[in-house]
Amino acid sequence: MNPPADSQVGKAVKAADRAHVFHSWSAQGLIDPLPVAGAEGSYFWDYDGNRYLDFSSQLVNTNIGHQHPKVVAAIQAQAGKLCTIAPGFAVDVRSEAARLIAGRTPGDLDKIFFTNGGAEAVENAVRMARLHTGRTKVLSAYRSYHGATAAAINLTGDPRRWPSDTASAGVVHFWGPHLYRSHFHAETEAQECERALAHLEETIAFEGPQTIAAIILETVVGTAGVLVPPPGYLAGVRDICDRHGIVFVLDEVMAGFGRTGRWFAADHFGVVPDLLTFAKGVNSGYVPLGGVAISSEIAATFDRRPYPGGLTYSGHPLACASAVATINVMEEERIVENADRIGATVLGPGLRELAERHPSVGEVRGFGVFWALDLVKDKATREPLVPYNAAGDANAPMAAFAAACKKNGLWPFVNMNRAHVVPPCTITEAEAKEGLSALDAALSVADGHTTTA
Repeated sequence: MNPPADSQVGKAVKAADRAHVFHSWSAQGLIDPLPVAGAEGSYFWDYDGNRYLDFSSQLVNTNIGHQHPKVVAAIQAQAGKLCTIAPGFAVDVRSEAARLIAGRTPGDLDKIFFTNGGAEAVENAVRMARLHTGRTKVLSAYRSYHGATAAAINLTGDPRRWPSDTASAGVVHFWGPHLYRSHFHAETEAQECERALAHLEETIAFEGPQTIAAIILETVVGTAGVLVPPPGYLAGVRDICDRHGIVFVLDEVMAGFGRTGRWFAADHFGVVPDLLTFAKGVNSGYVPLGGVAISSEIAATFDRRPYPGGLTYSGHPLACASAVATINVMEEERIVENADRIGATVLGPGLRELAERHPSVGEVRGFGVFWALDLVKDKATREPLVPYNAAGDANAPMAAFAAACKKNGLWPFVNMNRAHVVPPCTITEAEAKEGLSALDAALSVADGHTTTA
């Protein structure tokens, strides 16, 4: 329930924020952060009494919704028992978290290295691959996001990489498949898959396969557009890696733990990577936690050879307790199955119906509770509603769309010309329909910026 509104408290919270908090990815003098008073389930609210349906899951991480009582209780209980202990000790809650995660990862990814988040997971996966192979280069896709630390930001394909790109991290980018905006002049998914794999093979040949330690891919590309790979693509990458002795890394930081209607998105494609990175949904972000799931072959590399990496808070007891509770809750309450059902019966059909009526919606893609609307000026030409990496006045159509969402009580996830529909995996049918209704109204604003307006 929302507490009584108190705008004066909200103003004080905001004033303190503006005085002392330095925000990520932001020009500090141009932002206007919303003071949040509380959250529960699929909603959060401000100090003025405005409630928002969270169609962003914050940063696509509150998979079990806000303030799940069983997970909150587990954190409280662990705090009363053992708040912290160094990573070198064996602790019941850390071992149990690792066991539960390993029991759900594909194949033989049975060893878990814990980190504080997704970027650190990627950093360590890359380090493991380089040490395992004795090679240095890592290939990643242009449409990707892998984190903001040194190696992870160089691996990232979107414009957030540019200010920090040192061009010295041994990273080579390539084009992954995306039929709607194909770089391979493909007309079918089969053509897109075949030509994208041929492009990757050629990139490897020109870079020298003997120099490449790893290929890292988001199983389903997240922030860069919820891009579901065509059938056969990930299996094709797996085959390429096997033939060239390259470590295959799947980044499931955003797609994992129920987001796609499976425990891991890899389960949709029958592919087992050598390393799998996770974070976010593993405990819905209640306490910072991430990690790398490691194959037996790579784990064996470090049986007699020390792994040169670690973190003070690796496998932190409070974080692990929240992961144990989250995974058990997801199992008991069939939350993964709920995400699958809501995607198949409510969100998917509802979003496709919106696309039929709104000229601003060029394509709908996704599954589970992981969807994106590709917003366009013209459906025929597929010209994006705003230019690539638009800012200021050039981004006005998307800013107007986002503002309309919020006015209608919906908190959106907007990136470039896309609206991502990524509510908690626990969302109910009624809440999903409420969100679709708010999107319907906001898309009418976007329609006003199309060529048909």
